[in-house]
Amino acid sequence: MKYKFMKTLIISLLAVFLVITGCSTGGGTNKGTDEGSSKSAGEKKVVVEGLPDAIKSKDNIKLMVVRKIGGDDHTAQFLAGAKQEGESMGITVDTFTANGDTARFHDAILQAVDKNYDGIIISHGDDAATVDEVKMIVDKGIPVVTFDSNPDLKNIPGVTLTSQDDEALAKLTLDNLIKEKGENAKIIYLWVDGFPPMVRRNNVYQEVLKQYPGIVEVERFGVAAGDTSVQTQNAVSAMLTKHKKGEIDAVFAAWDAFAIGATRAIKEAGRDEIQIYGIDVSNSDLQLLQMEGSPWVSTAAVDPQMIGAVNVRILLNKIAGEETPQTYDLEASLITQEKLKESTEPVNMVNLSEVVPGWGKTDAFLTDWMKALKDAYKK
Repeated sequence: MKYKFMKTLIISLLAVFLVITGCSTGGGTNKGTDEGSSKSAGEKKVVVEGLPDAIKSKDNIKLMVVRKIGGDDHTAQFLAGAKQEGESMGITVDTFTANGDTARFHDAILQAVDKNYDGIIISHGDDAATVDEVKMIVDKGIPVVTFDSNPDLKNIPGVTLTSQDDEALAKLTLDNLIKEKGENAKIIYLWVDGFPPMVRRNNVYQEVLKQYPGIVEVERFGVAAGDTSVQTQNAVSAMLTKHKKGEIDAVFAAWDAFAIGATRAIKEAGRDEIQIYGIDVSNSDLQLLQMEGSPWVSTAAVDPQMIGAVNVRILLNKIAGEETPQTYDLEASLITQEKLKESTEPVNMVNLSEVVPGWGKTDAFLTDWMKALKDAYKK
């Protein structure tokens, strides 16, 4: 009797499991295009007119974003921007960050090729191996867009190199520093070599030093690691112990990870005579800029989510067989503590556009057929 009861129970449970499993499978999301039609979540078929032949011939477009650096808010927002832009058009976007691990970065690129993605975005591929891998990818007929990567990539036909306008970022920040601290400012320079955007920012810095010979670089420090902010904080703390008040006027931080560490060090040391002028922005950066008595007074930046979105658009244009540029720089903006204080509520990446006109908005590379896909996939 007991045996029969257990047997009946097991069969009943198995039947329930199969029903649930069947429902789950049937309700999955199939994103992509199919001969001018796409399916939204729940398998709802949506007709999209005017798609390029190369787009509507694919059942499901899949893109891969591989980023070398990571562990910071800027990376998270860049990847989120790429993913959201793709999904807004019913396109799958997978992302990977190697968190500075070169071996993992290159392994992820090779895996992306093996998995037959329709297009690949590579971020911060700074070495010669990246160039070799991109050549191999292009030879296989897979389009590639790169962000802040090795400038030698421009020698590969069909590849687009995108970047923040690093020269403008550095110029905006340094001009503001000189405006507020003068042409004889004594500064700490936080910068690290070996990365294309850092090289471009440093070129501007060197030009500014020539233009204003009265500026004195008191100390410099820079490291790119998983704990860059912590190492920077320790380094700046040591500098502040070494140099008395009046010996340092400002900090030029060529990366927000540097600015974060410097902010903590200066606050802890009570050296409120020193101000920080940075590059890049994120939600956590905005919190520090708005913190009471914050030494971080301005930062020049491009919306990282917008960067991710624009890179996806360029890649989709390539897949569609449409013309794309060899290089593209995204426009920079200056965000000042003074402007942030004008807001009646805390400023974050969502409402930053209310303080900085045009922030996070661009129609660059957004075609009519992409707009049609976006309309079709609106929830």
